[in-house]
Amino acid sequence: MNALETILLRKSIPLMEDPKPSKNQLKKIYKAGLRAPDHGGLNPWKFIEVSGDDRIKLGKKFVKITKKVKKNPSIELLNKVKKAPLRAPLIIIVVANIKKDSPIPKIEQILSAGAAAQNMMLASSSMGFYSIWRTGHLAFNEHINKSLKLKKSDVVIGYLYIGSSSKKIPTPKELKIEKFVKKLG
Repeated sequence: MNALETILLRKSIPLMEDPKPSKNQLKKIYKAGLRAPDHGGLNPWKFIEVSGDDRIKLGKKFVKITKKVKKNPSIELLNKVKKAPLRAPLIIIVVANIKKDSPIPKIEQILSAGAAAQNMMLASSSMGFYSIWRTGHLAFNEHINKSLKLKKSDVVIGYLYIGSSSKKIPTPKELKIEKFVKKLG
């Protein structure tokens, strides 16, 4: 699949199964992430790889964080976040590694980490895998930083769930360009 086809056919799906990318494929996925636009050459990103039984550990962290972030979370919500990491065989936690002493604004560093995440999703798609980028209350907060032993300046911008599917996945809905593009003038 060429790059444009990969972009146009990429589709997020909520549940995935094995196989996940091999070590060699994963290396290429990370290399794609490291090619993201990066104003100032700061490399403002880090990635935390979660698979196997570590997904259960992550689910337990999600429960603890949910109890801190949400007021009186329901048992249903706690069960949902506990099981969330089991939705795919591989999760890559994408972290914006903010360089505070840089003249490059924090938002640009976060956008660069976001571009790295998108590159990794596209690389995964090009290899025949599916992915979804999840955020919600489990991203962009100090509690997840503490739980993952990150620096205060780091920002968890999302979780890339990556895997395969034996189900037929519908083609992405085509959007009308005219709804999103206008000419200056």
